[in-house]
Amino acid sequence: MTAAASHIARKRFGQNFLSDPDIISRIVAAVRPRPGETLVEIGPGLGALTAPLIQALGHLHAVEIDRDLIARLHQRYLPAQLTIHEGDALKFDFATLCPAGQGTIRVVGNLPYNISTPLLFHLASYAERVSDMTFMLQKEVVMRMVADPGTEEYGRLSVMLQYRFRMGWLFDVPPEAFRPAPRIMSSIVRMAPRPPGECTATNEELLEKIVAAAFGQRRKTLRNTLKDYLDEADFTALGLDSGLRGERLSVAEFVAIANYCDRGTSLGSFSSATSRVG
Repeated sequence: MTAAASHIARKRFGQNFLSDPDIISRIVAAVRPRPGETLVEIGPGLGALTAPLIQALGHLHAVEIDRDLIARLHQRYLPAQLTIHEGDALKFDFATLCPAGQGTIRVVGNLPYNISTPLLFHLASYAERVSDMTFMLQKEVVMRMVADPGTEEYGRLSVMLQYRFRMGWLFDVPPEAFRPAPRIMSSIVRMAPRPPGECTATNEELLEKIVAAAFGQRRKTLRNTLKDYLDEADFTALGLDSGLRGERLSVAEFVAIANYCDRGTSLGSFSSATSRVG
């Protein structure tokens, strides 16, 4: 579905409407929606993905902030087909769509570039309620999400998302697939929650603080960035070189540091925690 001429994309909402039918088909094929699933679309916009998702599912949830677009969607779809949750996805409680013990939800969306990182962190907090999430994002952000240790793209976003999810880059989406066309390349990424008990931090709030500190000053070594948490004897006990930079540590190593600082003492091995999901 192409962007209707009567609706002007709003920069404050980061609106770029997907319009290429081939890309739309590829995304829907990657999501593989099935009847009976609880699936929520973030930012349906003019409904490019909404229509084929509803056709496959029968009913879809959507989170949208633009009242003009909400009015369009209400005109096009019956409540039995589409439930619209009006508001900011950054503040939406996705757990309301999946009460504890009553299955999981799936999440899809063309995430606004201007709030993509905080929105990803917000969504990560619902990992236990999700079966998978498939998003279109700025390619630069996706490369950070799936980055391996030791690469320039690897950072706080990489560690905290890979701690909770197995990540999979699927394919790129060129600017000309949108109206209006953005100035950047986009990519499709899939996130699947890790099984319970796999590389688990005993104190996730502490893990977040340690990771943030390690990447707060990327040029500095762990000896300096983590001096509030570890001394040289602690690095020795952990089997880590304090002269390394944060970008050299795997997700499992960050978890081991957090557990050590939390006095979990069960260090385990530093086996890779960055496996991919296709």
